[in-house]
Amino acid sequence: MTAYSNAVRDYIELYKKEVGDNPLIDPQELAAWAYHKGLHKPNTKTIIDLIAKDISQVFREEYRTDKNGQRYRAKHAVTSRKDNKTLSIWADMDDPNAPHEHFQKSFAQRRSQIVGDCFQLKTDADVYNENIKPNDPIQIVLDFTFDVEELQQPFLRAS
Repeated sequence: MTAYSNAVRDYIELYKKEVGDNPLIDPQELAAWAYHKGLHKPNTKTIIDLIAKDISQVFREEYRTDKNGQRYRAKHAVTSRKDNKTLSIWADMDDPNAPHEHFQKSFAQRRSQIVGDCFQLKTDADVYNENIKPNDPIQIVLDFTFDVEELQQPFLRAS
């Protein structure tokens, strides 16, 4: 655990004591509270990181439609580590100069993220079921074949 994470945890506890021990916390409200209390002071790096995050979000939200009517995400990132920093390098699918290897790595990384999310979701549901022991345990189905086929249906009918 980093010193930063510990500091955040500390002011989360202060926040909960001040506003009541509600189990539901809005990170926006908590951030505003911490900022106004002087508990969290952004530095230049934090501000640049936030702007970069906004830029990445704009890239992530850019969709186009191809000649067959398929809606696709236009820009894709590859993340890597360099000098103890995580870098996200983006490329546009329609840029003929963007290297094929970039998209191979991007798609592989996204698939790996999905697998990790599914593993964590299954673990969380299993722990919940084991600890709470509900009458109707939550079952997590990880085969997405039919879900993907269903989402493809409007496209397949239009072809």
